[in-house]
Amino acid sequence: MEDTNQTNVSYFILLGFLTNADLQILFFVLFLCAYLMIMIMNIIIIVVIWVNNNLHKPIYLFLCNLSFLEIWYITTIAPKMLEDFLSQEKYISFQGCLTQLYFFVSFMCSEFVLLAVMWYDSYLTICYPLHYPVLMNNLLCAWLSAECWMCVFVTSMIKLSFIGRLKYCSTYKINHYFCDISPLLNVSCTDSSTAELVDFILALMVILVPLCMVVTSYIYIISTVMKIPSAQGRKKTLSTCNSHVTAVALF
Repeated sequence: MEDTNQTNVSYFILLGFLTNADLQILFFVLFLCAYLMIMIMNIIIIVVIWVNNNLHKPIYLFLCNLSFLEIWYITTIAPKMLEDFLSQEKYISFQGCLTQLYFFVSFMCSEFVLLAVMWYDSYLTICYPLHYPVLMNNLLCAWLSAECWMCVFVTSMIKLSFIGRLKYCSTYKINHYFCDISPLLNVSCTDSSTAELVDFILALMVILVPLCMVVTSYIYIISTVMKIPSAQGRKKTLSTCNSHVTAVALF
């Protein structure tokens, strides 16, 4: 009977922010404003790039992808969190929890990979300016973006396959405001060491590989810029990757 109770989990309770009702309303207003602001800003970026033919270049297409990704990334979490601020019953179904976890991990990992690809674009722009139109075009940009999405969706599916097989206790309370990996592992009744190891290895790969690409590209960019004799030339060259630097800094 105990094993049956553990395997037939149908829902979780998201504890979220443990505050009184007045603060819940305040948090709802603040997070709703932040959510709408993020949505509007990213939609504006996408529309401006889409309607302006002069911006149909790889770097701006990457930024458009990043904005599109940011919209879905925040939408995975925000609507349910806002609903819970106004509800006494903060339930989420088991399937809904795993679905939220899958897309949250996918979109989060996509940002790491996409930013690394953007730095590679900067590297080509600075270090190979004459060959850049051949090395990087809109078709290759679309292919790289699609590869980013495909890789992280497969990675997230591997993570989810291990977490979804765990058995959960009769205590369904998740001490978080959305379904994340660590809180889910904490309420598991079975040995989660394998799931934790897989999560750690894949997270390390998703973080370290893009980070190595960014650092390597940055080193080559700085090395190339320092070889330019004039200060004006160095300043002009660095200005070509300002959007990349801004995106990475904001992330």
